[in-house]
Amino acid sequence: MTPNVYAELRAFIHVAETRSFRHAAKRLGMSPSALSRTVRTLEERLGLRLLNRTTRSVAPTEAGQMLHSRIAPTLQDMDAAIREIETYQARPKGVVRINLPSIAARLAVLPRLGAFAVAYPDVRLDLVIDNEMTDVVAKGFDAGVRIGCQISRDMIAVRITPDLRTAVVGSPDYFATRPPPTTPRDLDGHRCLSYRWEGSGALLAWRFTKPAGSGSTAVEVENVLTANDTDLLLAGALQGMGLAFLLEDFVKPHMERGSLMRVMDDYCEPLPGFHLYYSSRTRMPAAFRAFVDFMRLDNHTTSASAKGP
Repeated sequence: MTPNVYAELRAFIHVAETRSFRHAAKRLGMSPSALSRTVRTLEERLGLRLLNRTTRSVAPTEAGQMLHSRIAPTLQDMDAAIREIETYQARPKGVVRINLPSIAARLAVLPRLGAFAVAYPDVRLDLVIDNEMTDVVAKGFDAGVRIGCQISRDMIAVRITPDLRTAVVGSPDYFATRPPPTTPRDLDGHRCLSYRWEGSGALLAWRFTKPAGSGSTAVEVENVLTANDTDLLLAGALQGMGLAFLLEDFVKPHMERGSLMRVMDDYCEPLPGFHLYYSSRTRMPAAFRAFVDFMRLDNHTTSASAKGP
């Protein structure tokens, strides 16, 4: 059904029910003459007279009565559906589907979920853990979360965390039998635990800054364990299997407890933080806009600053 046909049918229904162009026009917020033209266009489209008109009264013809009885309930349902949809834009309501890796869920999203639920009780979140570089548009997600440098340039990206840093860590038991490496070159001969992308089978590169800030370089390491899950790599490092290359914020609690030791700190490069990314900013549902604005780093930075040190 085209928008014109829908408008013509609604106009006819209102005239047939009120038996008056003047009253129907007032309901629809249009002039009686414009309403009359709209109904006449519908009659011409169908090749039938739907209303008998005199200077004093308006009444449906037999064809008009049949048309009214068949389509009035349908149009009422459509109008009700449109009014209900409009409430989604008036106040945040509905489902927001987000695709994100487990580490982003843990570090960037999970700490804010409780506050979001209190602020927007009518919004339901559908968080799907996915450690691959999935096409979020093709899979029907509202947005994804990834590190900034991994996001395609044709997407809109909203920063939700500060810059991140990588860290090379090992357990005290591991270093009890091996000297801690002090430069990337010293990794030769060390047992390492690396992340492997499930889709491509490629290993996540161990990248380090070069001396004097002259860029970065990737180092090949000897892997005794590869996994597509950062929790497994962390568990391996804690059990003394070898060195793991993970995000600093992810391993920080273990470093503070002394169960992991950090090495080569000066060579670990910063990464551009986690970003929420999506395909378009036009006609965003209120629920999704609320989620984007709530997760935006600027909002949380401002709140933290307002509370003081």
